[in-house]
This record gives sequence, structure tokens and C-alpha cells, in this order.
Amino acid sequence: MLTLELLLGVVVLVLVPFLAVSLRRRLLAREGGAIEVSLRLKDRRHGGGWVLGVGRYAGDDLQWFRVFSLSPRPRRTLSRRDLQVRCRRQPKGPESLALLKGVEVIELVSTTGPVQIALDPSALTGFLAWLEARPPGATLPA
Repeated sequence: MLTLELLLGVVVLVLVPFLAVSLRRRLLAREGGAIEVSLRLKDRRHGGGWVLGVGRYAGDDLQWFRVFSLSPRPRRTLSRRDLQVRCRRQPKGPESLALLKGVEVIELVSTTGPVQIALDPSALTGFLAWLEARPPGATLPA
């Protein structure tokens, strides 16, 4: 009997966080404008530092949430008033192992420093259109 209770406890401990992360992701996507986007949090050599996340458009901002987190707040917010595309490229070397298949890396410049994101082709098209639709008079980083 104790073994069955222990096994049930382990199953619950594994299932509850999984269900919580799944529910959070569904709530983020429910409001619309959500995309899968990897963000390079740390600029390490050899392709490291990439973290899978969910991006959600909110007006002039792209809010980025880690996939495997329970936080209701975005980990990072990118303002289109502050972004400029530096270059587009295919993942190189070990990056191709760290990122989802078929994504393209976009290197951006902002007033807070360089930003690298990776998007699949359809999300990339939408991101670039959103970025180009910035309001008149928006300042671009130098």
C-alpha cells in the first residue's frame, strides 16, 4: 500500500508542473499574436545561450516568456520603437543543434544592446512586418 501511495505521489509531482506549464502556454496564446521564438540570453561562444520561448505581441512590444517557466510576467520585452535589424542568417555550427529546425537567426540592435532571436519563416515574416509598421517618429538605435 505504501509503495502505491509513493508511486502516486511521484506521478503527481511530475504531472502537476507539466500541466501548469501547458496551461500557462495556452493562456499566453489565447490572447492572440503568440509565436514560438528563441532568444539568446547569453552571448556565449560555440552557439550556446539560446532559450526557447513564446513571444506575444502587445501593441508596440514583443513580450518574451520562457517556455518552461510558471512566471506570468515576460522575461524580456522588446519595443519595436527601439529595434533595428542588423542582419539575418542561418544558424551556424552548434547553434543548429540548440535551435529548432528551419529557423532563421535575426540579429537586432537596440539602445539596450544587441539582441538575437530565432524564428521560423512564417513568424519571421510577421515579425518583420510588425517591426516595419512602427509608428511615425519612432527613434531608431544608432
